[in-house]
Amino acid sequence: MILKKISIINFKNIKEASLDLSPKMNCLIGRNGVGKTNFLDAVYYLSFCRSAYNSIDSQVICHGEPFFVLEASYDNDLGDPMQVYCGMKVGAKKHFKRNKKEYKRLSEHIGMIPLIFVSPSDTLLIEGGSEERRRLMDVVISQYDRGYIEALNRYNKALQQRNVLLKQEEEPDETLMAICEEQMAMEGEVVYQKRDAFVKELIPLFQHIYQSISEEREEVSLNYISHCQRGALLDVIRRDRFKDRAVGYSLHGIHRDELEMTLGGYSMKKEGSQGQNKTYVIALKLAQFSFLKRTPGNTTPLLLLDDIFDKLDAGRVEQIIRLVSSEEYGQIFITDTNRDHLDKILQRTGFDYKIFSVDGGEIKEKSYV
Repeated sequence: MILKKISIINFKNIKEASLDLSPKMNCLIGRNGVGKTNFLDAVYYLSFCRSAYNSIDSQVICHGEPFFVLEASYDNDLGDPMQVYCGMKVGAKKHFKRNKKEYKRLSEHIGMIPLIFVSPSDTLLIEGGSEERRRLMDVVISQYDRGYIEALNRYNKALQQRNVLLKQEEEPDETLMAICEEQMAMEGEVVYQKRDAFVKELIPLFQHIYQSISEEREEVSLNYISHCQRGALLDVIRRDRFKDRAVGYSLHGIHRDELEMTLGGYSMKKEGSQGQNKTYVIALKLAQFSFLKRTPGNTTPLLLLDDIFDKLDAGRVEQIIRLVSSEEYGQIFITDTNRDHLDKILQRTGFDYKIFSVDGGEIKEKSYV
C-alpha cells in the first residue's frame, strides 16, 4: 500500500497541510511537540478510523475550530487507486468514506490499509497492564481477519451485559445470565483460537528480528496465557460466579488474557534496561509488519516510525537502519529531532525520499542537495 497524497485540516495542531509523498521514505524533522506525531496519527486515523492516542473523536479537532477533515489518495500493491475521506463537525458524528461511498459500519474499513505504528508509547506494552498487550494482538489480527473483530465485539457486549447483572443487588435472572455466559464462551473460544495461532506464528519472526538488532546478544520470547487453557471456557466462567457476584464483575474470560514478554527466560518488565525494552518493542512491531505482509491479502503495510532511535546505542541504531532499509519494507514514515539518523538511512538506501520540516503544526517539504 502506498499513500500518495494526504490533506489535513484542523487535526490536532495541524491547521492545514497538503502533501505529496514519496512512495518509499518520508522523513519528518522538527523539535519535540511541534506536530510530527500528530501527522503520523492522522495517517493512523485513516487506517483505523480513530486516533492512536485518543478514543474521543471530538478531541482531535483543532482547538477553537468547528470541524476536522482528512483526505488521502492511495495505490494498493496492484496499482489500483483508492480514495479515503474522514470528516467530523463539533457535535455531530464522523463520516468515513472509501471511494466516495460511506461506510455503514466502520469495522468494514479495518484492514483495508494495513499499518504498523512504532512509537515511544509502545513501552507501555512492557510497563503497562495486560490490556495493552491484548490490544497489540487485537490491532494486528483485526487487520487481516474480519471475523476476529466481530467475535471480539460480540464477546465484549455479552461481557458488559453479564457485568450489569453481577452488579445488581437482587439475584440476577438465571436465564439472562446463562445467555450472557454462553455468548461469552462461544465468542471467547473463537478469539482465543485466533490469538493463539497468531502468537505461535509471530514468535519466530519476532525472535529473528530481535536477534538481528541485538546482534544475538540476548534471547527473547512470548508466552500467551488464557483462561481458555484451563478447559471449556463456559465451565471456567460459570465456576466462580459466586466470586464474580461478590466483586461485581467477571473475573474469567478472554478479557483477562495475558501476553507474557520474556528476556533470557525472565519477565521483561523486571529484567529489561531502557535500551532492551525499546529494542524489544521495535522488534515486536517489525515482526507484526512481516506477519501482516505474509497474510492472504498480500498487502504491504505502511510503516510509521516515531522517534525510535532515542535510548538506543549506536550498534542497535545501525541494525534497525539496516533492517528498515531492506526491500522487504514498503512506504515508511519516520520522525526525528535531528537529521543524523535519517541521513544514515538515506545514504544507505539510495531509495526515493522526501524530507519535511515540521514547526508549530506547519509541515513543509524541504530540498537538500
